[in-house]
Amino acid sequence: WGYYRIEGELKKLGFVASLTTVRNVLDRNGILPAPVRYGSIGWKKMMSHYKDQLLACDFFTIETIFLKTVYILIFIELGTRRVHLAGITSHPDGQWVAQQARQLIWKFEETETNFRCLIRDNDSKYTASFDTVFESQGTRIVPTPLQAPNANSYSERWIRTIREEILDHLLVINEAHLRRVLKEFIDFYNSRRPHQGLNQQSPIPRAEPANSGSVERCPILGGIINDYFRTPEITAVHPV
Repeated sequence: WGYYRIEGELKKLGFVASLTTVRNVLDRNGILPAPVRYGSIGWKKMMSHYKDQLLACDFFTIETIFLKTVYILIFIELGTRRVHLAGITSHPDGQWVAQQARQLIWKFEETETNFRCLIRDNDSKYTASFDTVFESQGTRIVPTPLQAPNANSYSERWIRTIREEILDHLLVINEAHLRRVLKEFIDFYNSRRPHQGLNQQSPIPRAEPANSGSVERCPILGGIINDYFRTPEITAVHPV
């Protein structure tokens, strides 16, 4: 049932509960309303109202200097915008993709992180085995609608970001080199890069900065981009 139906059924039984109360109770227990669970809710509404419970994934490719195509699989938490590098390979067959899904689930289990839905496109690399890994954890697979290029916009926007800020400015030698580049950028992106959609916080919230101390620059990936931070002032201690 949706929120209005639940409110109506409660009223029929003599209980008074507002839509806000119904929504809060469902959210607190990690339960999506039926239109979301069974796919009849509008796409835009699902993305705006339930993004804290949504995970998305996407592939993108990079050409090395030796003209080898490398495939990268990433996942992004829509609520926090936190990005997870699932894997890098030149042969993304169904078995490999399913294994990356398992490893991500193991990572989430360590932090007791759960998602109600996984948004993915209709790429043939997402096999039934891939879907089963998530469905076995209670995560519903939500394929993007056909001919809807913006349906997976969070993943696609992040891929655009890393291309514009990093990958368009360096030559990738091989998979090992690419893995180091991606890990360093993702660590910076998740923990230190301000995000406009998060009120200039980072996906992993930063501590409030000090109001004093010198501003220092930390080069990221050899200075392709830079991170800035304050160093605390050292108060001189004078002998008595």
